[in-house]
Amino acid sequence: MAPPSFLGSLSSFESYDTTPHVGTTFPDKSVQLSKLLAAPDSDQLIKDLATLVSHRGVVFFTDQDLDIEQQKVLATRLGELSGKPKTSKLHKHPISEETSELGTEVSVISSVGGIARPDITERSTRASTGWHSDISFEPVPSDYAILKIHTLPEVGGDTLWASGYEAYDRLSPVYKKFLEGLTAVHNADVFTRYAERKGIKIQDPRGAPENTGSDLTTIHPVVRTNPVTGFKSLYVNRGFTKRIVELTLDESTDVLNYLEHHVSENHDLQVRYRWRKNDIAIWDNRVTLHTATFDYEALRTGNRVVSLGEKPYFDPNSKSRREVLGLKVPVA
Repeated sequence: MAPPSFLGSLSSFESYDTTPHVGTTFPDKSVQLSKLLAAPDSDQLIKDLATLVSHRGVVFFTDQDLDIEQQKVLATRLGELSGKPKTSKLHKHPISEETSELGTEVSVISSVGGIARPDITERSTRASTGWHSDISFEPVPSDYAILKIHTLPEVGGDTLWASGYEAYDRLSPVYKKFLEGLTAVHNADVFTRYAERKGIKIQDPRGAPENTGSDLTTIHPVVRTNPVTGFKSLYVNRGFTKRIVELTLDESTDVLNYLEHHVSENHDLQVRYRWRKNDIAIWDNRVTLHTATFDYEALRTGNRVVSLGEKPYFDPNSKSRREVLGLKVPVA
């Protein structure tokens, strides 16, 4: 049986699923996001793009001419056209500096430090420790994120994304029920320490009235429901999830360690993207985790814009991706 298509009005453009469970690629550089923004049916195209991203987790576009202001507009409209709260705007990262010529709503993702590598001297020797979902430490975290890479090493610097849908679906029925309804603490003291070292103020507020204060700590459900697809997704990550509230410390540590390995060691729920200059990735942070690959020494830089969505919630009546699409669940 052929997999279902979520392209909608984008079906006239050449594309392919990058892997069975996560990722769709538009390989033809004539498919320009700037043209979608200016099209007469722009609202429908962007709404369908948001739907596609939420179903496939991440979508890749080749050699784009989208400028930074258009990138902000696209990130805003993706969320607005897919139903995010009116109070949720573009995120201002806690350590974005007011003096940035790009503005506080743009995060410079650079291999030399800053937002992408705030503790550059404290890196683990295990690449798998980098998995995270953007700004899950905020009360209102991200729905969509857009990254355009403009400076690259000749080889290396790939990014990997993992599907939270598929991570949930791979769990046993009993373990799924155990996790549903649990909540976890998310924290980003790493950025507070960075701000103290650099002598900069924590941005406040940060794109939504709920995202305020210097304590970068919040609590979210361990399994959340994506409002666009209605699917359940695992929502914990190595970068920011610190403790499951309802468990003892030892129990929480064991469960989080298991879930972190579950994501990082199942390469068949991941997609790996090799960047080329001016490529763009758009992903749904509610249902994916991602990590950069630091296997290079040359400069690697890009600009990321992050949209804010809704407060994470778990709907007990929601269903899993495989259940809705009629896909067979793997047997252990």
